[in-house]
Amino acid sequence: MTDNVAHLILEQLKVLRNELRDFQAEMRSELETVKTRLGSLEIQVAATFKQLAFIHEDIAGIHSDISGIHTRLDKFDSRLGRIERRLELSSAP
Repeated sequence: MTDNVAHLILEQLKVLRNELRDFQAEMRSELETVKTRLGSLEIQVAATFKQLAFIHEDIAGIHSDISGIHTRLDKFDSRLGRIERRLELSSAP
């Protein structure tokens, strides 16, 4: 009887070992899939950050252009004011 119990326990341990091996193989496969997908996401995020950097540079260039336009407009305003005073078209001193 003791031999039968030991034999049954041994058989159950073999079944558990085989199930554990199958589970480990499945988890390794799933882990590889997750790693592959994560690598793809990392590449996409890096590309997005590069695009954002280019957009940031473009916006900085636009701000610079607008600043230059404001400077030119201020000069035109100053020149127009002088012209109006010379022609006595405005009441400003």
